[in-house]
Amino acid sequence: MRVFVTGATGFVGYAVVQELLGAGHTVLGLARSEPGAQALMAAGAAVQRGDLEDLESLRRGAAASDAVIHTAFRHDWSRFAESCALDKRAIEAMGEVLRDSSRPFLITGGLAVIAPGRPAEEEDPPVPVSGSYPRASEATAAALEAQGVSTAVVRLPQVHDTARQGLVSYLIAVAREKGVSAYVGEGQTRWAAVHRADAARLYRLALEKHATGRRYHAVAEVGVTLREIAEAIGEGLQVPVRSIPQEQAQEHFGFLGAFAGMNLQGASGKTREWLGWNPEGPGLIADLKQMDYGQAITR
Repeated sequence: MRVFVTGATGFVGYAVVQELLGAGHTVLGLARSEPGAQALMAAGAAVQRGDLEDLESLRRGAAASDAVIHTAFRHDWSRFAESCALDKRAIEAMGEVLRDSSRPFLITGGLAVIAPGRPAEEEDPPVPVSGSYPRASEATAAALEAQGVSTAVVRLPQVHDTARQGLVSYLIAVAREKGVSAYVGEGQTRWAAVHRADAARLYRLALEKHATGRRYHAVAEVGVTLREIAEAIGEGLQVPVRSIPQEQAQEHFGFLGAFAGMNLQGASGKTREWLGWNPEGPGLIADLKQMDYGQAITR
């Protein structure tokens, strides 16, 4: 199968490219820079030059492929609403050329605020798009499905290896800057997690066993406490670990303040049943203990 992958040079997307190639698929990867294009070609993928703002390049990539996996997202938290609008336009552009076909279109979503107070499950509906939650990836997938596009959604938790760990990488940056690794209150807020290689394998399985309308949870660990995470970061950076009250979270963590007191948990029982997916990689804390903090990628 020839698969068009957006975000193909990114942290998750490049792992997906490698997983697909290793399973015998061919890949057309979106690349906005020459170094990115060279990396994809070295891995054995073909290259579609462009980015999320170049909607015509997205349409061409989708039209030239048997399936699309959309992992790209501009993680600019200072312009989050704008990034979400860009993501929506990109999804719609690729959906235009996949309409009324059976070609799979896998769209990436997240677990945030889907099920406050408990682990989110696959059958939980997406959060309605609003001013406070502008991300529209799942809503756009549902709209495209109603128009005859064979969409499915992969919801990601904190994706990690020994170099990057999703939002945890920003926690490391804050701890390095402030000289203290902090958590809120008793630190019992929990974040779901998955190793990068396991996430990439899930995308492949979701593609190969595609079912329109399904929501897959790439969750290996239902929820790791923020206290455990802060303690691992403190050990790695050799800085003290301490609790801060909720009212100081925004001041201490910046944009992460909204997440630091939020449970981002997820279950994956149905995903494992549907796909035969069994995570094998190390856990989040194990990766945090093994990483080189002198070389840590913190954004």
